[in-house]
Amino acid sequence: MWVSDGLFSVDSVQLDAGSDRSAGGEPVSSVAPLAVRMRPRTLDEVVGQSHLLAAGAPLRRLVEGAAPASVLLYGPPGTGKTTIARLMAGQGSRHFVALSALSSGVKELRAVIEDARKRLDYTGQTTVLFIDEVHRFSKTQQDALLGAVEDRLVLLVGATTENPSFSVVTPLLSRSLVLRLESLTDAEIGTLLDRALADQRGLNGEFELADAAREQLVRLSAGDARRALTVLEAAADAAAGTDSASIDIEIVRKVVEEASVAYDRAGDQHYDVISAFIKSIRGSDVDAALHYLARMIVAGEDPRFIARRLMVHASEDVGMADPTALPVAVAAAQTVQLVGLPEARLALAQATVHLATAPKSNAVITAVDEAIADVRAGHAGAVPPHLRDGHYAGAARLGNAVGYRYPHNVPEAVLAQQYPPDELVGRDYYRPTPHGGERALSERVPKLRRAIRGSGGPAAQ
Repeated sequence: MWVSDGLFSVDSVQLDAGSDRSAGGEPVSSVAPLAVRMRPRTLDEVVGQSHLLAAGAPLRRLVEGAAPASVLLYGPPGTGKTTIARLMAGQGSRHFVALSALSSGVKELRAVIEDARKRLDYTGQTTVLFIDEVHRFSKTQQDALLGAVEDRLVLLVGATTENPSFSVVTPLLSRSLVLRLESLTDAEIGTLLDRALADQRGLNGEFELADAAREQLVRLSAGDARRALTVLEAAADAAAGTDSASIDIEIVRKVVEEASVAYDRAGDQHYDVISAFIKSIRGSDVDAALHYLARMIVAGEDPRFIARRLMVHASEDVGMADPTALPVAVAAAQTVQLVGLPEARLALAQATVHLATAPKSNAVITAVDEAIADVRAGHAGAVPPHLRDGHYAGAARLGNAVGYRYPHNVPEAVLAQQYPPDELVGRDYYRPTPHGGERALSERVPKLRRAIRGSGGPAAQ
């Protein structure tokens, strides 16, 4: 929490007996999660990211205190973004402040910036401001940082799993060094597991990890150091519960589902939940869809990810059965971008209800996928001459645009004329369903085809 010492606002930290210190010198409780206890204290303890931490590399220079600059670190979860931020704070007794974009607003930012100004003026101490999931800050929140970053009142370290080029405002991007972190290799994950087993900050040699269990942990981690250590800790707890000092593959298998649920609640990827969310909308179960939406929001899922899936679903599973579905989904995505959580949950819920209760049709995705399949199979004949571009000298001599009939010259604005290549004449891709708004199209489209293909019948209006 924040407390005042009369001049500065400082972090109040409650220490437990046996606490240690991790990156940046901050105290770490002996009962903290294994992933926190094993956080590297020095650059030499960092595993992975050799492309950024080699001698003379920009990130190593920043951590070592040379050429101070703000930095945006982006990459998958569990690759060391928070650790690197804390190591930067540890150089030159810098003051470290951590904020989460999920729970902090402009008010909190301004308080930190004012505190940083006082520290710099009265003591010369630099403040490192670490913002986790910086991509979730709204434009207004990001703009509030600009002056402090430009004047170096704070050294900003922003962590994000999103490409900053698409989620961070351009002025903030131009004032920061953007560095990409990579998922750890299997060998690097193995090194972290071995260290956690032996180190006194970790399991202190109290457990043995069977080779098969080690391989399983490496595979399950998928390059995420935090996930690997979280599952290892859960497995060690399970082994201790049976008075065993050995962690075998059966124990790992027993705890992995439980560990995955805990990981989901922490806000990482929700493949099963997002799948259930979309299938519930497709199945028109509005209540189940809202349940899965709530689970994602509570777990801290990126709301833009949810909005993107809603936009895709609007065309894939609703389509022309309700042409308003896509605009509603796009509006929800814009609301997420402009407003952010928690208010944007309302727009996401509205779009979810709209799509779940809308009539359904997959005619759009079926049509475009069939067309793409034909093109990939080589069915892409020459464009009919009368449809080719005729707006250049010599085009008419080539026959381009000669004989083209302008539909608006006839009262119905639909006339007989060949549009597809010869080999695709008569090929039907779009087949409207009798659901919702497509009911009218299921009558209109056949009439249009008859008029265009010259097979008789009036053109639909």
